[in-house]
Amino acid sequence: MTGQLQVALIAAGCAIPVGLLGALLLRALGQRSMVASVSTVVLVGVLAVVAGVVGTASAMFLSTHDLGVVLVVPGVAGTVALVSALSLGRRLARQSVWERQSAARERASEASRRELVAWVSHDLRTPLAGLRAMAEALEDGVVAEPGQVAEYHAGIRREADRLAGMVDDLFELSRIHAGALRLHHEAVALGDVVSDAVAVLGPAAAAKRVRIEADGTHAWPVVRGSDPELGRLVRNLLANAIRHTPSDGAVVLAAGADAGGAWFAVQDGCGGIPEADLHRVFEVAFRGETARSPRPHPVGPSDSGGGGLGLAIARGLAEAQHGRIGVENAGPGCRFTVHLPVPG
Repeated sequence: MTGQLQVALIAAGCAIPVGLLGALLLRALGQRSMVASVSTVVLVGVLAVVAGVVGTASAMFLSTHDLGVVLVVPGVAGTVALVSALSLGRRLARQSVWERQSAARERASEASRRELVAWVSHDLRTPLAGLRAMAEALEDGVVAEPGQVAEYHAGIRREADRLAGMVDDLFELSRIHAGALRLHHEAVALGDVVSDAVAVLGPAAAAKRVRIEADGTHAWPVVRGSDPELGRLVRNLLANAIRHTPSDGAVVLAAGADAGGAWFAVQDGCGGIPEADLHRVFEVAFRGETARSPRPHPVGPSDSGGGGLGLAIARGLAEAQHGRIGVENAGPGCRFTVHLPVPG
């Protein structure tokens, strides 16, 4: 028993210093690399075993041949363990990075949902308050003159359309985020889509004294996409441009083709967006300071009344059709450019 205790003490005396050095090395590494940390732990364990074996073998006065045999076993086992540690460490590192990225995306998505709920709740209160006030005025007989009654009925219809537009936008955005869009891609004449959008939003632009300039649409490129979703994308961009262009200003539409496919651009007269906000204009519910005050009525039937969803939907629809959308300050305002694939 005394001999076994002596062997244990010798092994501990040889292995403990190796373990302490390993602890110092791990502390020096910090959070630099998971692979390095896992490999260090395995290497220290192997070296501690080897140190204990060498120490006890030397104390037992083994022959050179026997000592070599004794050392081969931990050496081979240690090499296998170190190679396994490197492989597992890399896998754990990749998994850890993926989990951190996934958690970051989930936090960003949750923050976006909370922001969306806050903005929509704020915007819903305005038309609902208007509807309630007008309905109560009609119900209490405060408004009795036929002309005023007709005006209030028109106001109720306008606010109802605004609420319907917001609900439609929310439904479309939920489909985009859930990946539930099932698009039928085909060759679509971009000029026809733009002409339809101008016909729908032209009256609203005229009422605001905003000119829409889109010459030569018959010569515009043919793109590959889904006609209904492409139409909504164009209407959202055009409604956004009309909304932010001052009276007597102009919205300019242009299109063309390049090596990457086709492109379509909407130039407004908003005066520009601060550079710090340019990357945020497609975020859900983001609105610049000048757009925060409620408007009396929507800009056309495709506008939900400023819920901050139109550009987010436009980006989702562009990406769903294998395209991309960007914005830059140009001329008297902002230029939104959509790049789309062409039929192959």
